[in-house]
Amino acid sequence: MMGEKESDNSKLYYYGFSLSERIPKDHPLRVIKKAIDFKFVYKEVKDKYGRKGNISVPPPIILKMMFLLFFYNVSSERELMRTIPLRLDWLWFLGYDIDHEVPHHSVLSKARKRWGEELFYKFFVRIVEQCMEAGLVDGGKIFMDSSLIDANASNKSVIDKQSVEKYANKHYRELEDKLKEKDERYISTTDPDAGVVKFSSGKAKPRYKEHRCVDERFGVITSSITTSGIVDDGKMFEELIDTHEENTDKEVKTVVGDSKYGTVNNYLKCKDRDIKPHLRDLKSTQEKGRKKKGIFSEEEFKYDTETDTFICPDGKKLRKRTYHKNRGKWEYMSSKEDCEGCQLRDKCTTSKSGVRTVHRYKRQEELDEMRAEASSPNSKRDLKKRWSLMERSFADGANLHGLKKARWRGYFRMQIQNHLISAVQNIRILIKHTYLKAESGQMVKEKPEKGKLYPINLYLIFILVKVWLSFRKNRNIFKYAN
Repeated sequence: MMGEKESDNSKLYYYGFSLSERIPKDHPLRVIKKAIDFKFVYKEVKDKYGRKGNISVPPPIILKMMFLLFFYNVSSERELMRTIPLRLDWLWFLGYDIDHEVPHHSVLSKARKRWGEELFYKFFVRIVEQCMEAGLVDGGKIFMDSSLIDANASNKSVIDKQSVEKYANKHYRELEDKLKEKDERYISTTDPDAGVVKFSSGKAKPRYKEHRCVDERFGVITSSITTSGIVDDGKMFEELIDTHEENTDKEVKTVVGDSKYGTVNNYLKCKDRDIKPHLRDLKSTQEKGRKKKGIFSEEEFKYDTETDTFICPDGKKLRKRTYHKNRGKWEYMSSKEDCEGCQLRDKCTTSKSGVRTVHRYKRQEELDEMRAEASSPNSKRDLKKRWSLMERSFADGANLHGLKKARWRGYFRMQIQNHLISAVQNIRILIKHTYLKAESGQMVKEKPEKGKLYPINLYLIFILVKVWLSFRKNRNIFKYAN
């Protein structure tokens, strides 16, 4: 029998209604509210408020609102405030009731300005510490990479500081003093902190860059540093390691990264810190480019330790000429007479001077040792794993939490955004592998110990033995049949 609604009039009063009972027991926010301590913010920001005046929204509620903003990737803070009254789970998570008045969206921007970037960095570090306590971080091996983030500024805001057109921009004179501090030619007048990354197509776009360290075990983000989009990844190498060790209190033993990090300086830093550099060699990448052009690589020039010279493919000597102190390397050069009459000249150099130069570093033996480790089988396996691990980390942040687009303008606001997104991603890893499994009676998956036979391994051995015995039996049958 079909039922029909008798009246469209809603009830005036609801008795026995409880928000908590309306939230499923396995709801992520229920687990997060239980697992994450947002009240720590009271102690951190107590000096940011006066003793008189209007009473503010409680800081833990503000932090929770910012968490919801990125956890659900809400399009804007205005949209967040409009949605909160419509979501029973959000109201319950914030500690509100259904008739509670939601604050104005400007509360969030004022709190960011008042609290500063440091509070959000501490929030991120606290989550890393929780992940460590739960056994989700190994700390000995880290994977590093970076990702560009579109600034909240139009391409039309980009100006050429050497162009006359800059004076047509009404904001330029106001920003001129600040622009003098920057060495870049192109800059955005809307967000001067963003670096203008110019593509091969000629289009310039204001961008930031996030540099990350990700732990091998479960993909926990242990270090997150925000810079301008034009900052070279290799220069952030040691700072990423230092930040990881500070956040985890673990010493790095192996670092994995692509060719952007595989520079001479970084190899030698690994040697000084007793770190295995599983880094794709930048020099090898450059040498491959030479080979494609038909030019001899430096590997084809043999070094003679007795004479301290290099021997070229034609048997001529390249002698030591200049020492570059800032790079710690010697430059070896062939004579002009040897190169002018050489039949292999077209394959050796494209220099206007007509001579070939090669380099040898002051710490060449140590550098060779690090490059040998970088080309080892273990390094190749880690580099394959790095691609999937880092791509997954950045893709997860971009697709679910809005990593690829800046919500706000200014360097310190971008730091806040990236700290919150990294914290949100780590919280998802934490509740997935710890709290949700604990409630369902499962334990966190541990790495199998070497040499230990697990049921799955015993089962495979049993199958293999059975196949082998069957093969022997059939072979004997065929033998007697013949």
